[in-house]
Amino acid sequence: MLNVKASVIAQKLLNLYRQEHVIIGGWTVVNQVFVDEATPDVLTALGELPTGSSLVRHIENLRSGKTPMDSIERDLMPYGGAMGTAATAAPVAPEQWNDLARVIAEFTPDDSGLARLESDPVIKQFGAEWLVAIRNALNGNAELQQKWDIVTQTYRAYRMWNNASQIINTPISDRVRAQLQVDMPEYETYLPMFGDAGMALLGKLRTFLSGAKSDPNQTSDDNSVEPVDAPESDVSSEPVR
Repeated sequence: MLNVKASVIAQKLLNLYRQEHVIIGGWTVVNQVFVDEATPDVLTALGELPTGSSLVRHIENLRSGKTPMDSIERDLMPYGGAMGTAATAAPVAPEQWNDLARVIAEFTPDDSGLARLESDPVIKQFGAEWLVAIRNALNGNAELQQKWDIVTQTYRAYRMWNNASQIINTPISDRVRAQLQVDMPEYETYLPMFGDAGMALLGKLRTFLSGAKSDPNQTSDDNSVEPVDAPESDVSSEPVR
């Protein structure tokens, strides 16, 4: 039987592999995590997960030096490289660059700032893949890329807040608890950006994860969460590791 800890780490690495397109630092960041954490037991566990064999090959390529630490072979990209293709399908036209720079400069790291940014025509043209599409479009522009990192972190923070709020307001199940265990590193990264409210929500998730609520049908007014309008701390924190 596989080591439980190895299975959890394997699922975390697979999540990073699938979500690289929204992680600040991209392959440079996630590849270092792969190399550091993929023990033999973890590699075995990865091989039994869907698409895990591709990640195993990628890690082997990194360790052998075949693949540089800031890249991945095209045929091993998650989703068959579809994310990268979608992101470059609608490049920013030369006459739109001033508008794009303005939109990024005016961004505020809160819920209303995200709403204004997502509704702007220069962003909307990229559809659902706008986050990674703009990051790719800014390649080579270090100043705008740094500002876009703040957009990315803000987006991820609010997404994790919404996910966490949904979890604790829904009767817990074994499946939800298992997924929560896998995603916990992301919650621990982003929820503290919401200050005391985020830490309280993180505490509720940890309670669910510990199995304190043994009755999956049990609900309580104590599980209710008040929404927040903006993170109370600077969103330009360390990238996801």
